[in-house]
Amino acid sequence: MNSHPEFIPSFLELLRVLPEEEFNYKIAARPDRRRQFEKELASAIDTALNILTACLNINELKEQVLEAFSSWLRLRHRIPASTLSSHPLVLAALSSLNSEILSEASVNVISELIHYTAARNSGGVSSELALIQVIVPQVMSLKPQLRDPSKDEEDIKAIARLFSDMGDAYVELIATGSDESMLIVHALLEVASHPEFDIASMTFNFWHNLQMILTERESYLACGNETSIEAEKTRRLQVFRSSYESLVSLVTFRVQYPPDYFDISMEDQRDFKQTRYAVADVLIDAALILGGEPTLKILYMKLVEAISHCGKDQNSDWRPAEAALYCIKAISDYVSDIEAEVMPQIMSLLPKLPNQPQLLQTVCLTIGAYSKWLDAASNGFSYLPTLIDILVRGMSMCEDSAAAAALAFRHICNDCKKKLCGSLDGLFQIYQTAVIGEGPFKVSAEDSLHLVEALSMVITELPSEHAKKALEAVCLPSVAPLQEMINQGPQVLGQKNARELTVHFDRLANIFRYVNHPEAVADAIQRLWPIFKAIFDVRAWDMRTMESLCRACKNAVRTSKRLMGVTIGAMLEEIQGLYGQHHQPCFLYLSSEVIKIFGSDPSCANYLKVLIESLFSHTACLLTKIQDFTSRPDIADDCFLLASRCIRYCPQLFFPSTVFPSLVDCAMIGITVQHREACNSILNFVSDIFDLANSTNGESCLSIRDSVIIPRGPTITRILVACLTGALPSSRLETVTYALLALTRAYGLKALEWAKECVSLIPSTAVTELERTRFLQALSDAASGANMNGLVVPIDEISEVCRRNRTVQEIVQGALRPLDLNIVAVS
Repeated sequence: MNSHPEFIPSFLELLRVLPEEEFNYKIAARPDRRRQFEKELASAIDTALNILTACLNINELKEQVLEAFSSWLRLRHRIPASTLSSHPLVLAALSSLNSEILSEASVNVISELIHYTAARNSGGVSSELALIQVIVPQVMSLKPQLRDPSKDEEDIKAIARLFSDMGDAYVELIATGSDESMLIVHALLEVASHPEFDIASMTFNFWHNLQMILTERESYLACGNETSIEAEKTRRLQVFRSSYESLVSLVTFRVQYPPDYFDISMEDQRDFKQTRYAVADVLIDAALILGGEPTLKILYMKLVEAISHCGKDQNSDWRPAEAALYCIKAISDYVSDIEAEVMPQIMSLLPKLPNQPQLLQTVCLTIGAYSKWLDAASNGFSYLPTLIDILVRGMSMCEDSAAAAALAFRHICNDCKKKLCGSLDGLFQIYQTAVIGEGPFKVSAEDSLHLVEALSMVITELPSEHAKKALEAVCLPSVAPLQEMINQGPQVLGQKNARELTVHFDRLANIFRYVNHPEAVADAIQRLWPIFKAIFDVRAWDMRTMESLCRACKNAVRTSKRLMGVTIGAMLEEIQGLYGQHHQPCFLYLSSEVIKIFGSDPSCANYLKVLIESLFSHTACLLTKIQDFTSRPDIADDCFLLASRCIRYCPQLFFPSTVFPSLVDCAMIGITVQHREACNSILNFVSDIFDLANSTNGESCLSIRDSVIIPRGPTITRILVACLTGALPSSRLETVTYALLALTRAYGLKALEWAKECVSLIPSTAVTELERTRFLQALSDAASGANMNGLVVPIDEISEVCRRNRTVQEIVQGALRPLDLNIVAVS
């Protein structure tokens, strides 16, 4: 190197890249090789640092040396902190922090050192104190530069990053509230006050983590008894009180709409919304430390100040008032429902605000957010008429304010339903205007569902005899147009656009879901059944209409339960007949709800047995090869969800039926389908079969289950191992692992034999004998009843080994052939 100095930059680049490779999972290395490489790096760390130290003398290479040093620090191997605290490389990085041009490399080194001292396996922060005492004063000395106008934004960002890293790494030390730690907190407040959101938001994670430590009881267990714990918690909360009060004042202006909001790009508008969500989270952290009411007082003062500069006309600056209200809405869950000092004043101010669309939208959302307060506060009810007028105004202003108003209306009716029972006529008027769509309201069909839910919740509070009439009235705006379409004859009904029908069924579905009067809903569905049947008969080919109609039926079944009487029989007869012709998946999920409610009822046993056999036999005929699963994943999904429900609620009907073996065969064909929901439903169905002993009445069916599963055991095991090793994406690994372990728990030594047989099919070029043994040992431990959590690593490792590159994956899948159900095992 001395005789060829031109090679040194390339050598330094190699030194930087080597430790980075440990974290590079694109490299197709086996886990054992990766662990070995890690050990090799650890043993070479002294040599690497000595070389880097020698290269420090070459001034023009200093930055490259520091970059390589930060790369080695990322390994978190235990170089003693006492060594590092006086190491020339550390001192070089620290001295560069105070140079005129802040070196990115030195910032990276200090950042890595901060994380290094806080690493979980370092023996705790106290063992790293020597190094921390070197780092912290140097970083703290940068604080004045945060306000230095001569510094460019990148330098400020680098300094802010160091303070944020320090806050995140030492949050547990800081949480003790010592004088030294408060210096870091004040520096982080300085960063939080920076006008650039990207810089200020670097501290948000710290404020959240600090809040968690200060409020969680576990943080104080070392204090001893309850009295000491409470005393220390109170002391710490008091210490940080003023910091969080400052934080509230510092972040509120960031949610203010920019003056040119409507001219900026959609992407910038999305970024602004994300900023508001982030600030709302910070305010929640503050409310958890300060309490909801003190935080509300700070925000209320901001609102009063904003309103004093805000006239009644639309052209006045509404933005500060809207920002304050947005913040007040954000902490609604943390304000007491009986708060009596500030909330009444806020509610009195709302009607006086200008009629500006964005402001009105936030006013509506704030009303909805404090619906529980309106119900619980002693004078809350007196505000309702005025506030409902504001919501009506919101529904008439624009689509966004109408959406906010409809949602707020739902919250108010949900929380104040007992108080609103006497105002049903007025609520009906709002509901009908919105739903019929003939008035000035700009509520979309989707948002009108909030109004449907709102009125349904109020109806729930009525006595039974009034509820029936009110339910009839609330259904009428949806029933009348449906009846009119039916009256026009089957041909016209068949040609209608699906949306013309689904808008009404979606409303009826919500009514049946939220009117919690089982008898009234059962009565309504009985009266409406001729309409439903007419649409089933004419539109069974139309998936969108059927899904919407089945949702309405499902919610009616869920609410009415066994009060549905004869209607349920007619409904099941209808869908059973139509499924054979049109194969709509929604018929399966409607049946799934019926099984959940009626599955254990002996009087329904014969009926349900016929239903199950009919639906499953039709489905098994539809799904005969993997391509069928790929082209109709919705049918596969709903079919196996229904099958799992049958295992849980009526195993005594499902297992003895003739369709059980064919459904297991069907699952074996489709288990490798790439569609996430369909695949998960099949895997869960298979797991439920193996876990049968855990379900109610399941034990009586074990012999029938075993007679079907044991002959297919070797094939099922091979398919599951193939799924584990590449036939399914690695995101399904957890579900596949559970199914494999459930199979092993259910069949013990037999399952181990099956597993041994199929892993022997995988060539040794793909999997070593050691990896095979570890995998089988994990299954053996599962068969012995070991905790599943401890078995995941060897299973994950064989999966990783077999997926390490495309060639290996193809070799493994070629050997296991998951789609071949007749493969002969090799000994």
